[in-house]
Amino acid sequence: MITAGDIMTKDVIVLNDEDDIKKASDIFLKYKINAIPVVNSDKKLCGIVSETDLVYQESNLHIPTLFTIFDSIFYLGSSKHFKEDVNKITATKIKDIMNKDVFYAKETEDIYDIATVMTDKKFYSIPIVNEGKEIVGVVSRYDIIKAMSQSNAKSVK
Repeated sequence: MITAGDIMTKDVIVLNDEDDIKKASDIFLKYKINAIPVVNSDKKLCGIVSETDLVYQESNLHIPTLFTIFDSIFYLGSSKHFKEDVNKITATKIKDIMNKDVFYAKETEDIYDIATVMTDKKFYSIPIVNEGKEIVGVVSRYDIIKAMSQSNAKSVK
């Protein structure tokens, strides 16, 4: 069985939740990666920022349709969703745009299970954490393809 620990990238680029969004854009451009794990002041995984999260800031704001009856305002759609969109578009800190519900795995996780999650959830990379939820690596689609290529080369010999 090949595990996440066998194929993960150990030199992980991370952001702090208090970093400015510009830092994330600079990292995406410099390293050509799709997502960056985010850590808090205790160095524990607390989120992930993707290229999509940054691009979202440049998208059009969808203003909900509303109507009034007897001096009351009624939204056709979620005003909560609108507020979240406004917060993301106007954000300046990583903590304001990151996805806080992060899927992560342990070093002992089978890469076939990780590959299944990646395809089902359309993830490009998955942070690998230790028992203390500190990042010890990242498994990307590239890492899985590289492992497949190496195992195919071994089976051909």
